[in-house]
Amino acid sequence: MNSYSPGRRPRRSRGGSRRWGDRPRYQETRAQAPKKTFWQRVAAFFGNDSDKGAKKPATASPNGTQPSRPARKPESVEVSSPRLYVGNLSFDATESDLFELFNGVGHVQNAEVVSYRHNQRSKGFAFVQMQTIDEAKRAVAELHDKEFLGRKLVVSGAKSSEHHARS
Repeated sequence: MNSYSPGRRPRRSRGGSRRWGDRPRYQETRAQAPKKTFWQRVAAFFGNDSDKGAKKPATASPNGTQPSRPARKPESVEVSSPRLYVGNLSFDATESDLFELFNGVGHVQNAEVVSYRHNQRSKGFAFVQMQTIDEAKRAVAELHDKEFLGRKLVVSGAKSSEHHARS
């Protein structure tokens, strides 16, 4: 009697007939050539592979963050209105803190800390409205580069809307 039944195949393991020890060894080749990122492979595909094995210097700092930009000197704007720009402001500074600070120089009409809409966190700058232009000029002379809540303030005239439209 024949035990052959048509349509039935002998049972195998899911991994096929290979055993774990029969796998090819790739460790040696991986150590020699570092794996390229997706964008490096795309650039190589389009013929932009200029490095050809030469390693480029890393632009990121050792801890993995982006390199810091060079500090930019704030542009000083001439005081032509009683409205002042206050920059490099501590994120903990409130409008009442600014009101008290500038009230020591002259009469303050309004102090407004600019903040993000979605989380109400300060953006690090503010605008202060003084009573007169002379008081605004005196505030710039006395408070520019003064230490306030751990940071040196940048106080200058605020750009007007017409000055903003030209730049």
